Amino acid sequence: MSALQTAVGDGLIMTWRNLKRVPRIPELAIFAILQSIMFVLLFAFVFGGAIPLPGGGSYREFLMPGIYIQTLGFACITTAIAVTDDMAKGLIDRFRSLPMARSAVLSGRTISDVVYNTGILVVLMLSGLVVGWRVHTNVGDFLLAVALMLFFTFAMAWIGVLIGLLVPSVEVGQQLGFLIVFPLTFVSNAFVPTETLPSWLRPVAEWNPFSALTAATRELFGNPNPFPSGFPGDHPFLLSILWTTALLLVFAPLAVRKYRSIDR
Repeated sequence: MSALQTAVGDGLIMTWRNLKRVPRIPELAIFAILQSIMFVLLFAFVFGGAIPLPGGGSYREFLMPGIYIQTLGFACITTAIAVTDDMAKGLIDRFRSLPMARSAVLSGRTISDVVYNTGILVVLMLSGLVVGWRVHTNVGDFLLAVALMLFFTFAMAWIGVLIGLLVPSVEVGQQLGFLIVFPLTFVSNAFVPTETLPSWLRPVAEWNPFSALTAATRELFGNPNPFPSGFPGDHPFLLSILWTTALLLVFAPLAVRKYRSIDR
């Protein structure tokens, strides 16, 4: 087999190994699903009547793409915890000693997390339909929005891998992940229009990658998308592609470099 065939085959084996944890530890998926549903219900019914949208429109339809992006962004914390746990248990050292492609451990982890979060995204969308979210565009735009979100999930998974390789414990990995992702999701247009933010904070929110992804998915779903004119507001899809590609090009090589530098 060629080196590429070996890397792909070993990566798929590692992907399957990671996915087998879900049925064996069903609490992982159950609590992730319950947390996602809780976010939908809290924001839809608690804040739904208190946040008016510029230009009108359904707040619940405005909200749901933000919930999708927030949930997929926080998925990097799950990745970081899993990698840190494997490091602490010595599994990474065991994998490195086996006759397998070095890339398989990292590619298997990131691909399995994309598959896992695809299931979470399906549950979120079903929950959104229950509270009133609808797609007003065609099937092609819907699938393009889903593909964009999964591309973003793949990039965030590499950030989680890097965090997991850097931190000494699961607790530190979880705290660092929240410290990075939490402000990015809330200083954005995920839950409120950027026009409602203070003037000094508004440019940060408008150029935020989470804002770009949220605005792009709103456009593709045909949901309300109040956004000031300018490059972020006029070209959210292009900006989201640029942001996601940049995150992938920066953090994937850093994660690979860190993995290669681990002492035997």
